[in-house]
Amino acid sequence: MTLSPAPMTESLAGYVDHLWDAVVAVDEHTAVRGVFDAVDAGVPPEDVLLDIIAPVQHRVGEHWAANRMTVAQEHAATAINDRVIAALAHHRPPAAAAERGRITVACVDGEWHALPARLLAEVLRLRGWRVDFLGAQVPAPHLIAHLHRTGPQAVGLSSSIATRLPTAHAAITACQAVAVPVLVGGAAFGPDGRYARLLGADAWAPDARTAADFLSHGMPDTRPPALGHQPVDDLPHLSDQEYSLVARTAPQLVKETLTQLEERFPALRDYSERQRQHTAEDLAHITDFLATALYTDDDELFTGFLTWTGRSSRPAEFPPTHCTRRWTHSRLSSRTSPGLGASSAMPAAASTPAPGPALAPAPAPGSTPAPAPAPALAPGPTPGPTPAPAPAPDPPYDRAPVRRPQGHHRHPGPAHRPPPPLRGPRPHHRGRAARPGRPADRRAARSP
Repeated sequence: MTLSPAPMTESLAGYVDHLWDAVVAVDEHTAVRGVFDAVDAGVPPEDVLLDIIAPVQHRVGEHWAANRMTVAQEHAATAINDRVIAALAHHRPPAAAAERGRITVACVDGEWHALPARLLAEVLRLRGWRVDFLGAQVPAPHLIAHLHRTGPQAVGLSSSIATRLPTAHAAITACQAVAVPVLVGGAAFGPDGRYARLLGADAWAPDARTAADFLSHGMPDTRPPALGHQPVDDLPHLSDQEYSLVARTAPQLVKETLTQLEERFPALRDYSERQRQHTAEDLAHITDFLATALYTDDDELFTGFLTWTGRSSRPAEFPPTHCTRRWTHSRLSSRTSPGLGASSAMPAAASTPAPGPALAPAPAPGSTPAPAPAPALAPGPTPGPTPAPAPAPDPPYDRAPVRRPQGHHRHPGPAHRPPPPLRGPRPHHRGRAARPGRPADRRAARSP
């Protein structure tokens, strides 16, 4: 369930441009009116959803990734597209037909890009399915409770950000444990569905139209896993505990890496508090991708993300960005997985790298071409004499050196949150403060 742009006729291209102008101008009424005009002119509602609205949302993501749209502008454009989809659903309801069955569509826990899943839900409704659309960020226990209550024929799970793959794995396993087959989609699972197969999903679809076609032929039966089966049993490489180590110590890794970066690049010491906070958030995001690469045992997931950030960031704002990224990559990799550090350090003269398998420029990224071989990264610094002094810092900037995939900035993952404060011993008076001149424990006052 991705937002990949499809070939379109000249007439559809005009509707796309009209909708694009409306969302950029934050003009909801014009956007809705343009979509209604397309339907009234004979464009099938499914084509309006997938060949007009989806390409516009894809373009929104491209503009955000290229720094031609702010986060606020991207949010506003996405909200208008969501409202347009809702208006379209009530403009010309589909003709009554025999209901095919019931489907649940949801985003995995931690995934806030709901528009691809929303498009799938609307396409399935148009094709006669009864759809329960649960929206973004659905925790697995609540999803399973819904499945017990409604008994759907299948579940459609959507995820756009690769760092949600561990939680997607838990959701897939939980759904299959109650004998509900799982169809997955979204850029997180890779353009060829490689991570869907790795995590044991029953089916994968690259886009909403393919998913609807697949469901029309029936999902394969799924059997609950054997008693005592755990998600880790499907990924034996997790037995080395590398993923658990990185996920558990991520805040400490970020802190240590930031300290070492300041020693390696003295210009960072002149950062404002806000700049330091953004840099720490970026390092935490890099650590999240490192942990996910360890979970999937796929070096390209991590190196592909670093390549994507290299294309998306603006080096003019921060001259040492690329050196910092290579150095951070080599440090984090060597601290955790020798395989990652060794396999991803390649000569800088290699050809221009392609995006990683689970990355796309759209806010809810669309499917991308098959990735090229592992992206080329220049090797990190080699030990030697004291490095030459760093160049004088540019004027302070107010952006992080690494651009995060859209949506991640506003919903930090567990690695970003500080540990909960330690609780001290509970007072024996159960939290009630003693009054002046009166003992806190009345029993003590009555004792001889």
